[in-house]
Amino acid sequence: MPAHTNRLAQESSPYLLQHAHNPVDWYPWGEEAFAIARAENKLVLVSIGYSSCHWCHVMERECFEDEAVAQVMNERFVCIKVDREERPDVDNVYMTAVQLMTGRGGWPLNCFTLPDGRPVYGGTYFPPHQWTQVLNQLADTYAKDPERVMQQATQLHQGVVAQSLVKGTEEVDEPGREELRTMVHVWSRQLDNVDGGPDKVPKFPMPNNYQFLLRYAWLTNDSVLKRHVELTLDKMALGGIFDQVGGGFARYSTDALWKAPHFEKMLYDNAQLVSLYSQAYQAFGKPLYKATVEHTLAFMEREMTSAEGLFYSALDADTEGEEGRYYVWEKDELKAALGDDFDFAATYYNVNSRGLWEHDRYILLRQQDDAAYAVQHGITLEELRTRVDRINTILLADREKRERPGLDDKSLTSWNALMIHGYCDAYEVLGDDVYLAKATGAMELLLSKCKRTNGGLWHLYKGGKASINGYLEDYCFTIEALIALYGITFEERWLAEARALAEHAIRHFHDEGTGMFHFTSDLDPALIARPTELHDNVIPASNSSMAKGLFLLGQLFDDERYLAISDRMVRTMAAQLSTYPTGHSNWAQLLVMRAFPYNEIAITGPDARQLRNAFAPHYLPNRLFLGCTTASELPLLKDKALPGSTIFVCVEKACQLPVTTVDAALNLIE
Repeated sequence: MPAHTNRLAQESSPYLLQHAHNPVDWYPWGEEAFAIARAENKLVLVSIGYSSCHWCHVMERECFEDEAVAQVMNERFVCIKVDREERPDVDNVYMTAVQLMTGRGGWPLNCFTLPDGRPVYGGTYFPPHQWTQVLNQLADTYAKDPERVMQQATQLHQGVVAQSLVKGTEEVDEPGREELRTMVHVWSRQLDNVDGGPDKVPKFPMPNNYQFLLRYAWLTNDSVLKRHVELTLDKMALGGIFDQVGGGFARYSTDALWKAPHFEKMLYDNAQLVSLYSQAYQAFGKPLYKATVEHTLAFMEREMTSAEGLFYSALDADTEGEEGRYYVWEKDELKAALGDDFDFAATYYNVNSRGLWEHDRYILLRQQDDAAYAVQHGITLEELRTRVDRINTILLADREKRERPGLDDKSLTSWNALMIHGYCDAYEVLGDDVYLAKATGAMELLLSKCKRTNGGLWHLYKGGKASINGYLEDYCFTIEALIALYGITFEERWLAEARALAEHAIRHFHDEGTGMFHFTSDLDPALIARPTELHDNVIPASNSSMAKGLFLLGQLFDDERYLAISDRMVRTMAAQLSTYPTGHSNWAQLLVMRAFPYNEIAITGPDARQLRNAFAPHYLPNRLFLGCTTASELPLLKDKALPGSTIFVCVEKACQLPVTTVDAALNLIE
């Protein structure tokens, strides 16, 4: 039996359960903890992290498992543990506070508050001696000079609230290509054109950044930008950030070369990177990109998919007390596993000074794609792939004998929607029916398990139970995934679901005063501030995604209300694009839809699905597919059922004469 068990033992979150046997008397987020704090007049510690966070584990080992440290925490504070993935709203509020105090943020996030939840002090990782010092000094100050602490809380609270304020829409000219041109010009000075990605470290994949840059480069025929996108995608797919043996991307690279990753694997990264590499394969036709999609989805199926068919959240970076131990190799381990194949594998995977990492271990990575490698080494491409497949099978089996990384087995609605979207994009480009089945099955499961009786969504599903009222990210990403699913199946049931979710979001999240959407529903208990998520990050901002979803629904249903809400949102944000390009790339994608001819490709007739699939080899960055095999009431399909199967190419509700072949349609696309 463990020596200690606290209230977190009753929770379902893998992150909270990791702390269930700390000597710290943790509470989960909720009114009980704050009521105790008020009754005992104690400050509250809100400690936030997630299950695969390396430095969260370090601080737990050093501080939260230490009996003496825990005694100070228990005697002088009420301590709350929060899983940021379960409660992104709480994380948003206290991350904002810590960033205002320190100028930086991250996890673990440790924020001290008054018993009413207003923050007074905070930071990220603290080593043990400093942590104990902070605990005692802060508790002493609150006991001796509570007014000082309350004044700090008042100022910080005002700052947090101010960060959530949105300036109302100003009367501005229609934003368009000039804003995009300025944004890309500013951005281009921040690019690494030697190793790809940004000219700084660490390097995050940022899929949405490269979806925008790819799209913009194609529409403007910018060869320099195309080359940068291609360089970046090559380097990521060949580098250590990609699991060469097992597939899937790590969260980020700690260096400029994409060599040494932070080894945790997140669902949201891999979902979006499947979409990005699918579109890049369509654009560039490089087998490397196709293989990257297939390898990533094989990893998803093997390690990140539940028996029911939803997707888990994350794999930990640490095993055996070391970051990355599951993924790296000692030379003797490789020799023992591979035998006669070792020399070949050592060359192919750079088991040399290039791949050498820490403790005489190697990160497997590549220098060139298979076609170039085969030519350089005088073997056929088929021989190369056969041998690499054999090596990977051996190494994967050998690796699976090791202690496995911890799995965060909760399924989040928002992240599952991103993965469903990824499967849709992979199916569109690669045509594998398994991918379509995965997307359809997961969406049906998501809607059956995470749809609330009031028409809203639950945020979380685990162990047969859905919980936590949905956030804006759950709605916007699910809406976009439903539209993507419609675009490859032409099943209008998906659009009906998307429209219903949009209506619910407008009722419960929309702020008519600013035109934006709050992150939390008006049905939720209030926090000290109501967040509004505006800036794109590794995951797009929920407002930029919502604006895109409403634009697409507005096009499909010819709904002026949706288009007006989306228009107001993008006008509000347009001026910020060039001030912080990487933080507004999803907004920029929406602006691309509006600034360049947006092609609505309507396909009707018994062969509509087959014609839709025949567009697969062609990258069309500014288009919307819709279609039917019999009849439809969608405005752009109504009365378009002609004998046989036909394709209509439309821009701004004006359709050109119908054609019967994909080649003829491509000639009409602007």
